[in-house]
Amino acid sequence: MMKSFLAASLGCVLLAGCAVTAEEAIDVEPEATPTAQAVLSAQDSDPSVMGWMQGFPPPKDKLITQPDSNYFSFPKLRWSVCHLREFLPTEEISRGLGAPRSLPYALDDQIDALTFTPMNSDEAMTWEESLFANYTDGMLILRQGRIVYERYFGCLKEDGKHAIMSMTKSVTGLLAETMVAEGALDDSLLVVDVIPEIEGSAFASATVRQVMDMTTGVKYSEDYSDPNADVWLYSRAASPLPKPAGYEGPDGYFEYLQEVEPEGEHGDAFHYKTINSDMLGWIVSRVSGQSVTELASNRLWRPMGAELDAYQTVDAKGVPFAGGGITAGLRDLGRLGLLMLNEGTIGEERLFPAEVVQRIRAGGDRSKFQGYPTIPNGSYTSQWWVFHNENGAFAARGVHGQTIYVDPTAEMVIVRLASFPRAQNGSIDPTSLPAYQAVADYLVSKSNAAQEQTDMKTESDLTGEWRFTSIGGDPVIEESQAGIVFIETGRVAGNGSCNRFSGDFSVNGSAVMIGGENGNLAATRMQCASDAMAQEDKLFALLASVDAFAVSVDGALALFAAGEQVATAIKN
Repeated sequence: MMKSFLAASLGCVLLAGCAVTAEEAIDVEPEATPTAQAVLSAQDSDPSVMGWMQGFPPPKDKLITQPDSNYFSFPKLRWSVCHLREFLPTEEISRGLGAPRSLPYALDDQIDALTFTPMNSDEAMTWEESLFANYTDGMLILRQGRIVYERYFGCLKEDGKHAIMSMTKSVTGLLAETMVAEGALDDSLLVVDVIPEIEGSAFASATVRQVMDMTTGVKYSEDYSDPNADVWLYSRAASPLPKPAGYEGPDGYFEYLQEVEPEGEHGDAFHYKTINSDMLGWIVSRVSGQSVTELASNRLWRPMGAELDAYQTVDAKGVPFAGGGITAGLRDLGRLGLLMLNEGTIGEERLFPAEVVQRIRAGGDRSKFQGYPTIPNGSYTSQWWVFHNENGAFAARGVHGQTIYVDPTAEMVIVRLASFPRAQNGSIDPTSLPAYQAVADYLVSKSNAAQEQTDMKTESDLTGEWRFTSIGGDPVIEESQAGIVFIETGRVAGNGSCNRFSGDFSVNGSAVMIGGENGNLAATRMQCASDAMAQEDKLFALLASVDAFAVSVDGALALFAAGEQVATAIKN
């Protein structure tokens, strides 16, 4: 009898990765899969509803502990994805001591009601329904650098962290591609030229690029019905727990990689095998002189202004799991997505060359990409999935529903963290991918509609003194004298209703940012009538979200946030 796919996830997902294609999934016996049984809904399997680990102490039947091998089985999975550090040793990916880089908000309450039709279905589904269908724990959508949607479910809270599974591979791949672009790593070298210890392994004769793109000819079986399959041998080698008596196999990721046998020819085809990611992690660490956790901290988490430290699981020798071990916060993954969307920049700072993202967006060899029916035109390169759709989307993806989905056409980043009962994304894609496209189409259409409403002007049309006529759709209190002055030097000042405010602003065509990158305005804080104070508070909040302006042919100013008109004014 085959082991339950999810009960075995300790080895598959956390220690040795999980690389099951749609075809391989067919071999899983129906009675062993969660979706073949009566599976609890997202609402019913919510950890707070289930009562996992609640109480002092928790009841025995509500304990989730290590070394039990089923802590990653459904529905325990829904609690465990936010608590991996309680089961496995980790190494920190430090955000440093600097202030986090703020992400301005322009929330759009219409997104939940968007409808789309899932693949192979005739029935429409709303965006909100898809979140529950896919057991979403966290969802973040950014458009043009602003958060337009953010929700938390299950075990995940705003200040919490969640396992990102194989999205870790994309972090490793990004670090490697950055080193290639900067000339620190030659991707045409043979692996043995970088890691001499790998001489006896099948990896020795592969190029670094073949490892990055997972086109190596290496033996790595993931037949879960075979107790001697490579996935179980790798799991035992990588386990940080004490080895059982009589164990004589490899100890740790690096020892296992030195014993990998050949299977097929390097470069012939794409084979999604997690051992490639750990081999790549070894390569970038050897070349840089830093562990992948140190590199991720120094090149990504610190300079991008992360607000939470991340963590990465390690083997018994302290080697980070480069193929699936990271746990991170939702908004920090959004910042990572913005880096990819903006080709290496965030705010005014460049973290890596634009060439890095350009290479990834171009994708891998599509003729070598097979076995993924929900991504029929896809490819894989530098540990990233490329869809080759009309929007040019690409993504980091991890089992049980993790994704950073980057859509350059819509200027959109979607981050989803989830705990879907089955590991394979092929089970989730039929709802996820059409849902993402529906949001992209909606955001683009909103922006186009707003642009068509008025004739867009230039910075010179914005400068001057304006008196507000509406704020957030409501007319301005007549005696409040709410207004704003845009000064040619890039300064802004005005009257909220009761208090004066000032700050910086910047213009790029019809795009405008008020209050600088952080949306901050300095203001006096005198009290006045409650209705005037309420109007002022609304104005300050809206000004921080403004991202575009228009001046109509009759000289009226309109300020927009995420395509919605949020204020109007006329020139004094």
